[in-house]
Amino acid sequence: MKNNWTDSEAKKFTKKYKNLGFSKDIALRVYTSRLLGKNKKLVLHGGGNTSVKTRIKDIDGKKYEVLCVKGSGWDMADIEPEGLPAVKLEPLLAMKKKKYLSDEDMVSFQKRNLINIKSPNPSVETFLHAFLPFKYIDHTHSDAILNLTNRPGGLNFCKKIFGNKVAIVPYVMPGFMLAKKIDDIYSKNPNINCLILMNHGIFTFNNNAKEAYSLMIKYVSLAERAAKKT
Repeated sequence: MKNNWTDSEAKKFTKKYKNLGFSKDIALRVYTSRLLGKNKKLVLHGGGNTSVKTRIKDIDGKKYEVLCVKGSGWDMADIEPEGLPAVKLEPLLAMKKKKYLSDEDMVSFQKRNLINIKSPNPSVETFLHAFLPFKYIDHTHSDAILNLTNRPGGLNFCKKIFGNKVAIVPYVMPGFMLAKKIDDIYSKNPNINCLILMNHGIFTFNNNAKEAYSLMIKYVSLAERAAKKT
């Protein structure tokens, strides 16, 4: 799979969105989200999600650490900053101590902690993005990854293919319990930079937008080569 990042295009996005009042963090998040969203082997319309952790000033004049994560109703292929609702990060992280949270309470909690209550609902995987301690997180439903995870014996097959920087995760329905599972996995494997979720998709993460995106291309390319051999 081709890596479509270019430094010149990244600079164009940074300049464009700076002129519109948005930070470089947000500009690069928009850029790589679109790169992912326009690749139909990674994302179908409306699928996948991305996030960036940054600081945003609220109307009270205070700056807050926030998670800007893809909101419902937005397509990554043409996402704008408005499609990345900002959720206060501290309250999300405080929920790590919770053992359980219903889907209804999860959605309500996320909405209560939006910087702008008029923003779209944050992704159902907001807590997962929050719990991973990286600035940029990319998630797709790559065809090649699903080709491997959805086959009989897929779990063991994936463990053989991907290296020790990748955690292979048995299926858990997206939501709070998946976020808890990922938090536990990461705490035991802090050197990973990728998660392969069985029957679901792939997450890559880094503190640099280019690197997080490039990891996605790297591991999907590995999956494509493996799929061709079997």
